[in-house]
Amino acid sequence: MKRCLVAWLCGLMSSVSVAQDMPLSQVLIDGEGWRLVADGYQFTEGPAADRDGNVFFVDVPTSRILKIAAADGKVTTFAENTGKASGLFFGPDGKLFACQSATKKVVWYDAGGKETVIAEDVAGNDLAVDRQGNVYVTDMGGRKVWQITPTGEKRVAAEGFQPNGITLTLDESAVVVADWEQPHLWAFRKETDGGLKFGAPYCRPLQVPLSQKLPGSDGMTADDAGRLYVCTHAGLQVFDPTGRLCGAIAKPQEKFLSNVIFGGPKFDTLYVTCSDKVFMRRTKTTGTPHYTWQPPEK
Repeated sequence: MKRCLVAWLCGLMSSVSVAQDMPLSQVLIDGEGWRLVADGYQFTEGPAADRDGNVFFVDVPTSRILKIAAADGKVTTFAENTGKASGLFFGPDGKLFACQSATKKVVWYDAGGKETVIAEDVAGNDLAVDRQGNVYVTDMGGRKVWQITPTGEKRVAAEGFQPNGITLTLDESAVVVADWEQPHLWAFRKETDGGLKFGAPYCRPLQVPLSQKLPGSDGMTADDAGRLYVCTHAGLQVFDPTGRLCGAIAKPQEKFLSNVIFGGPKFDTLYVTCSDKVFMRRTKTTGTPHYTWQPPEK
């Protein structure tokens, strides 16, 4: 079993062709910093970008989903009374999936903001959706990751740790999960039926500030080069596809950094939810929604 696990991880790390060195200078633009997009909220979370680069996020305590227009940055309300929705993710058919922390439901929203329930009794925090329609939901309190199949079957896909943020690799061969308690992420091989196997530590060690005991790992996203961006207490930590740390981008403010996504018309802008505000920062790289709108890269 150990040899099988190691062999699979080696395959995962070589699944994207990259240079041996991927410093943050390949990501950051000189003189470009964080810019405020929206403020005045109680707790922002769950950014997700649609195929046009519009960014959706939640204000959890007020049960609202909001939209940042890619064209002009205008912020409008997309849906209300969302059951304190937390994580958001766009599926391959353009549906906006959400996990509702108050109602313990997993739902999807159409373009008009009307919701449809796909699973109940799931205390979800964050979620991700693959091209086949499998929905993966992290349950921090239950210490498990749920899989909701395209037919609506609910299964426990992984358990035994405190999962938080979740995303997929570029080729969707693996699901990567943040662990709130440990200074590393977990990578799971995704099976043909969408199940998760051979979980192993990935992207370690995560940096932990001297003032903190835990890394505070939360939301994640990936760019087109396969780099992984992880929200932590130490800032937005960036790892190359082999799991090596490229560096950390400083937080826009000294408050909790919860989640991140690439958005905007060219998908060359990082959007982060940071406590009561949402910030943006242009980059040299792009992070198009590989998992949904384009064929998986091998």
